[in-house]
Amino acid sequence: MADETTRPGAELPARLHHNAYVCADQERTRRFYEDILGLPLIATWIERTEMEGRTVNYSHTFYGLGDGGALAFFNFQDPEFQARFTPKAQPNFVHIALKVSPLTQDAIRTRCLAADVATRTIDHGYCTSLYMTDPDGLRLEFTRDVEEVDAIDAHQRATAHAALARWTAGDTTPNNDVRPH
Repeated sequence: MADETTRPGAELPARLHHNAYVCADQERTRRFYEDILGLPLIATWIERTEMEGRTVNYSHTFYGLGDGGALAFFNFQDPEFQARFTPKAQPNFVHIALKVSPLTQDAIRTRCLAADVATRTIDHGYCTSLYMTDPDGLRLEFTRDVEEVDAIDAHQRATAHAALARWTAGDTTPNNDVRPH
């Protein structure tokens, strides 16, 4: 079992720099992420590169997160490249989850409702999550932790390897005793 002190090069990555996705329309994406979700547009790179023997022009936008990371979006000028890289709508279990305060989560929910963006809230016990889908099918989760999160996290760190070993051995007995049923 590796931990922070036994792994070679024990320093973990500092944070997520960015998560990249492809969008069909940069302005529509800006309206959703900046105007509705409240993530500021912090960079727009207009780039040119060679791909497959062709010159490809694209834009790459970044929307800031509180820790300095970002959500980033590509958009290609060439319709063929755009079609090739445009993502499909993601299923529920493929999503980006971002930690927020209760106040921020409530503000995002309010702006989504005002903009007719469908949301869903789930109480997982260890956090409460607000889910929605962006205009290109990327699923997003804005999560606020419960007050007891430090104790819950400590318990999970202490039991994570044993729980994974149980699962791997075929034991599917749930261990989330903090989730309301």
